[in-house]
Amino acid sequence: MVEDLLVRTERAVEDIVGLSADTSITFKLKDLVDAVERGLPAGYPAVWMEGLNRRDVVGSMATEILASGKYA
Repeated sequence: MVEDLLVRTERAVEDIVGLSADTSITFKLKDLVDAVERGLPAGYPAVWMEGLNRRDVVGSMATEILASGKYA
């Protein structure tokens, strides 16, 4: 499930970074997390890892993806 969230998060980052580049609109981390959450199917299991909920996990993944320099 974590791998699935990572793929979904990478896709959301790519989409939003592209949208930001095309429109010059600045998005926040919350926007990325919201995009992933909206794309989850109904009944998608909650994730709890080391006291973090699913939104926290997705936010952490998005932060790492953005910090990687791939979208600089």
